[in-house]
Amino acid sequence: MISVEQVASLHKAMAEDDTLVLEQLVIDIQPADLAEFVRNQLPELGLKILTYLPLEARADVFGYLGVASQCALAEEMTEKGLSQLFVHMNSDERADLFNGLSEIKRQSILRRLAKEEREDIRRLASYEEGTTGSVMSSDYVTLMAGTDVAQALEVVRHTAPNAETIYQIFILNEKKQLVGVLSLRQLILAKPEALIDKEMTKELVSIHANETREEAARLISRYDLLALPVVDDNQCLVGIVTYDDAMDVAEAEATEDMHRGASIGPSNEGFGQASIRSLYTRRVNWLVLLVFANILSGAGIAFYEEMIEAYVVLVFFLPLLVASGGNAGSQASTLMIRGLATGDIAIKNWGRLFIRELIVASFLGLTMAVAIIGIGFWRGGIEIAQVVAYSMLAIVLVGSLIGLTLPFLLLKVGWDPATASGPLVTSIADIIGVLIYFAIATSILAF
Repeated sequence: MISVEQVASLHKAMAEDDTLVLEQLVIDIQPADLAEFVRNQLPELGLKILTYLPLEARADVFGYLGVASQCALAEEMTEKGLSQLFVHMNSDERADLFNGLSEIKRQSILRRLAKEEREDIRRLASYEEGTTGSVMSSDYVTLMAGTDVAQALEVVRHTAPNAETIYQIFILNEKKQLVGVLSLRQLILAKPEALIDKEMTKELVSIHANETREEAARLISRYDLLALPVVDDNQCLVGIVTYDDAMDVAEAEATEDMHRGASIGPSNEGFGQASIRSLYTRRVNWLVLLVFANILSGAGIAFYEEMIEAYVVLVFFLPLLVASGGNAGSQASTLMIRGLATGDIAIKNWGRLFIRELIVASFLGLTMAVAIIGIGFWRGGIEIAQVVAYSMLAIVLVGSLIGLTLPFLLLKVGWDPATASGPLVTSIADIIGVLIYFAIATSILAF
């Protein structure tokens, strides 16, 4: 992480326009840390800092910036400077940046690139957002089947400088189909005259380019892969997804699920870089919708207005009870959504999970009822204590089952189950909790 002293030195050198100090400072700072500093500056100032780096180092720092920050800087760059940067960027990163630029900028860049680079950018940029193809890289090392180890090592030496990883080497046949994978360790330890066909692993784990990027990250995690090969319909190798790309995907998906769980719309911007308008539009829709949903809670309370006038003490326990139902529902929903996301559970498990949650929620409700029954007796006597205890049990039970069931229902109709957590589950549990509470009160108090 960039230190306070380094930040102060950068600001001082920029204020004094001290070129020599700036050149030394930016080289000494780690690329990821320098990217963090650049991200928090105005685009023209951030671009000025990057110009003090050699081109390859500049591309490295640029890769650590988010697409929104990259595009802001790209708008300040000359066509020549941007095209030079594209040449040195990783293939997957420049494809993401390319998709974020205006059409005018795209065409100006393509005109300045070599044919091979133009085709590579167009191919990677053509994959739909969210697919494995959209996060894969074309910078990898391949060998032809039938090559001996000595020849293979020579090929690796020549291609390694441009590869994103050399620890996994992919073996192709004459049709460019993936037939095996070889680790750098296996290659180094093999005899020079041996054929790589004898050394390579033929039990392959691969993924189609149109599969979801989440599935790619899951496979990398499950099989502890350094790089996952990506193939097309003909089993031809078209790219790789590296473990660091998988980490980025996992982080992005976790962030997206957290946002959806809080009923916040998607965005490519971080919270620190988001505009006021963006933050407003991402949050307002669900909040307004849930306002009208919670009117039903008010309608339920209004329906039992006469009972409330007769037993004012009931109002004391209302927030406590409905909050308990919402909390229990949110817990169940969170466990369910995470289980679905990791593949730990599937739709076919719903019946077994429902019965298990029924038992667990019953014990939770009983425990919370016992915890609150004394306060109910103290505030209103034996009848109020009964109302509060029975209501707590029923509300926690129902809230938990709502939290369990709603993600499954959303998944069944093709929605992201993460939408079920947080405010949505809480609002539904609140509405039902109010009705349960006053229905039990009506029964016991014979009102």
